[in-house]
Amino acid sequence: MDAAEFRKRGKEMVDYVADYLEKIDKRQVFPDVEPGYLRPLIPDCAPQDPESFEDVFKDIEKIIMPGVTHWHSPYFFAYFPSASSFPALLADILCGGIGCVGFSWAASPACTELETVMLDWLGKMINLPEEFLAGKDGQGGGVIQGSASEATLISLLAARTKTIRRVQSENPELTEADIMGRLVAYASDQAHSSVERAALIGGVKIKNVSSDDKFTVCGSALKKVLDEDKASGLIPFFFCATLGTTPCCSFDRLLELGPICNKENIWMHIDAAYAGSAFICPEFRHLLNGVEFADSFNFNPHKWLLVNFDCSAMWVKKRSDLIGAFKLEPLYLQHHHQESGLVTDYRHWQIPLGRRFRSLKLWFVLRMYGVTGLQEHIRKHVRLSHQFEHLVLQDERFEICAEVVLGLVCFRLKGSNELNKALLKIINEAKKIHLVPCYLREKFVLRFAICSRTVESTHVKFAWQHISQLATDLLQTWEHDDHQQ
Repeated sequence: MDAAEFRKRGKEMVDYVADYLEKIDKRQVFPDVEPGYLRPLIPDCAPQDPESFEDVFKDIEKIIMPGVTHWHSPYFFAYFPSASSFPALLADILCGGIGCVGFSWAASPACTELETVMLDWLGKMINLPEEFLAGKDGQGGGVIQGSASEATLISLLAARTKTIRRVQSENPELTEADIMGRLVAYASDQAHSSVERAALIGGVKIKNVSSDDKFTVCGSALKKVLDEDKASGLIPFFFCATLGTTPCCSFDRLLELGPICNKENIWMHIDAAYAGSAFICPEFRHLLNGVEFADSFNFNPHKWLLVNFDCSAMWVKKRSDLIGAFKLEPLYLQHHHQESGLVTDYRHWQIPLGRRFRSLKLWFVLRMYGVTGLQEHIRKHVRLSHQFEHLVLQDERFEICAEVVLGLVCFRLKGSNELNKALLKIINEAKKIHLVPCYLREKFVLRFAICSRTVESTHVKFAWQHISQLATDLLQTWEHDDHQQ
């Protein structure tokens, strides 16, 4: 394919993607395929000779689309949003076209410098404390990670290194292995599984801190477990606070937890993967109060801020804590500006060496939507979630299981877990809408997340009418079965 054909085919692909997104509501949200569907549809080996673009293009609908779950459908209410917008897609084309690997400033100065400035823009949008911004001569700064899971892992590893060095300076007789065996990380019992996974990769113990009846962690619960562990000779070193938990979008109490972490020399990382985008709205910014006590903070613009995957924004108060944990300087990666104090080499801030020019997506989206456009997007989703909550509350057969704060509603039929599992099964088998469940304490709960950029009130009403009718049919069946026994 030469440049002339690329121009032609590129326009065709843009038209295809635009048509796909414009007409996505006509597609069944969840595919009708079984595991292994794809292998019989394609050859066992790659072709020896080149095939035409037409041959590849026609196979998109024939082979790929039958197995796609349409995350951007207005009938997709599962997980949390996966952001997308036309400006972000255009930026991704440019990113792919430039094709740089921005591991250092010298590898592509624009890639590094735009990222630093965009993370300052984003930090100012959510009113992050000045210490988290790079500015012209700050000690903190932001970086784009691939996911919130990576941000948690990076924070935990940096905290581990910092704690080991501190403890060894106080107790030179202790080996690194002695200290590692005593380190403990903490997170809410509602925290995402990626926190536990970070501890697994980091080779340290992790303990759950019990949440209260609102599924949040308060200061007294953390202090209790810390006191017990310190009395047993363990070394608490890391706490991951969650703002907007995955099961029910609850918020840990930063104003209680932060001072405890600071006093006990514990690194506090804040995971606000989904909820963080909402903090650009003044009416939701109070949910971030207490961030000033944190060492690191992360949220995903690729969830709710119209920037397509992957773009996970992470800030640290002291970038030296990250660089000190990960810095290696082989000759082939060095450059003559690196000691100037004026440049950032992001390879020291992350797990992989290579990195894409992801800040282009932020630059395009922030400029073409503006803060007000993005705020309206967030507010619209929150309004729609409260609309769904209102519909649920009007039906006495159902109950709301957690406070609706942002764009997630947790609900269920009043009754057994088996009844609610059966309801979810028939909802997803009908493939009109798509939902996923969670457990809140011992209750099996259905999650209804407002996800699509194009979702409207009509889609929410349709979803509720569909759920309500399926519930009616199910309850009649269950009552009939009860009478038969």
